[in-house]
Amino acid sequence: MKFTISRAKGSNFDSGLRGFFKYRSLGIGEATSGDFGANVIKAIPGEHPKGDWHYHRLKFQMVYILEGWVKFEYKGEGVFTFNKGDSVYQPPGIHHREIEHSEDLELIEITNPAKFQTVSL
Repeated sequence: MKFTISRAKGSNFDSGLRGFFKYRSLGIGEATSGDFGANVIKAIPGEHPKGDWHYHRLKFQMVYILEGWVKFEYKGEGVFTFNKGDSVYQPPGIHHREIEHSEDLELIEITNPAKFQTVSL
């Protein structure tokens, strides 16, 4: 584990797991040798989810909404809309899908490990 700082100024957003989002790594994956990951994720205006069911093979996943809103459905739990300031802990292996999001959606996702497998259903 090593000390790291991630500054917003001059940082880049890249493509990632979902084509309708862009991702900015906060450097946690590198600092923890891949044990944890943290990303700021932003919606790409005009791009929207297909609502595909999936789950992730990981030990921990938490989402915190910075701007806008997002609607998720969780198998056995229901449909939830999360707004600015809301968070959700998604237990390992929970089947879920994104239904829709605002054009200005921005969130932080923290995972363990940093890289994980997504399984489509």
